[in-house]
Amino acid sequence: IANDKVIKEIRERLHRIEIDSILDSAYITQLIEDQTATPFPTIYSTERPDVVAGNLLEGRVAIFVDGSPFVLIAPVVFMQFFQSAEDYYARFDIATFIRLLRILMFMISLVAPATYVAATTFHQEMIPTTLIIAIAAQRETIPFPAFVEALLIELVFEILREAGIRLPKATGAAVSIVGALVIGQAAVQAGVVSPAMVIIESITALTSFATPSFDMAVSARLIRFMIMIGAATFGFYGIILCLLMMVVHLTSLRSFGVPYMAPFAPLIPVNNGDTVVRLPWWALRQRPRLISAANTVREETDRPQPPATRGMVNRDFQEGDNNET
Repeated sequence: IANDKVIKEIRERLHRIEIDSILDSAYITQLIEDQTATPFPTIYSTERPDVVAGNLLEGRVAIFVDGSPFVLIAPVVFMQFFQSAEDYYARFDIATFIRLLRILMFMISLVAPATYVAATTFHQEMIPTTLIIAIAAQRETIPFPAFVEALLIELVFEILREAGIRLPKATGAAVSIVGALVIGQAAVQAGVVSPAMVIIESITALTSFATPSFDMAVSARLIRFMIMIGAATFGFYGIILCLLMMVVHLTSLRSFGVPYMAPFAPLIPVNNGDTVVRLPWWALRQRPRLISAANTVREETDRPQPPATRGMVNRDFQEGDNNET
């Protein structure tokens, strides 16, 4: 199913590796990826066998490293990092709703702090009067501008998150939650940050955990700071400028020759059934064209048509019971 040219390119890149040891598959990721000067992952990493098998059936290539539980999958596209294995085990309407929710939360995690900074610094007229009066009353005793306030609370959340990972499993989660509550409440009472900023950063922290891929979630954490700088400099214009630069950068990326934003750029309508939305299995007849060049037909079956309705089946059972009586 996989493209022979992609397999040949991956083998050539693997043969060109000259290093004293490979302790984990992450070493190979940094040595064979198309572009290293990007915060976005261009190789997918997973430790789930069903995810690996599903990607093999779509025409991708899996790279196993001895001693590592993580398998590398290439080539990949941007929307793949918002897909979960559970999407294909649930009904298509439920899976579509959950996937749309993930994308919405990803966007909120990117722009929520920057939107607050831009609105309170440059665009107060866009906030309802009652709300802006409440925010102004909260910020009356805050000695820092909104950008510094957001930067401080964001750094505190990142420190707590990293500390929770390094601590033992039994105490890590408790320390992170208690630390966030105690530090947030103390910072508000001390007049260092406003309650509205704590709420915004809490929502941002929650939405950042909704991305199925950890690599993409880390990328969002880095880009969030860049968008905050743009918002503090130019307001909403800075946010739009940063988002446009991000889209331009995404469309310029390649994963072993496959455009990173496919099937949106270039647009391939037949492959849009498993991107933002997920169509039912009987509608996903073709594999991604840019990934599986030789065998793109997944199935030949049409939409299932039951031969009888439930009422007819129940009627047959009732007639059988009457005959036995």
